[in-house]
Amino acid sequence: VQLQASGGGLVQAGDSLSLSCAASGRTFTIHHMGWFRQAPGKEREFVASIRLSGGDTYYTDSVKGRFTISRDNAKSTVYLQMNSLKPEDTAVYYCVARTSVIFTTHAARYQHWGQGTQVTVSS
Repeated sequence: VQLQASGGGLVQAGDSLSLSCAASGRTFTIHHMGWFRQAPGKEREFVASIRLSGGDTYYTDSVKGRFTISRDNAKSTVYLQMNSLKPEDTAVYYCVARTSVIFTTHAARYQHWGQGTQVTVSS
């Protein structure tokens, strides 16, 4: 499975930004897709994920109400709509995919990672 993320950039606080991630290859093995992020000097953290069958979504507390994850199964693509962005959202965002149907926030349990895309929010 290969993951191709896009959509990062530089925005001001309060602005919106959308990320997308397209999966290719053995996509039928994937049950969850989502996003992690890593800010400078910090550990990688879970942001959001979606179960491809059923559409159940999961968010870290700091983004609830501001970020929305969605998917287009026909395109094997997930999206992360980020609204009301804050400077603390600044990070490299990584698209991830997992073959298990069980939700997890543990990075090591996501088998597939895309290249990171930088999101910078200025104050």
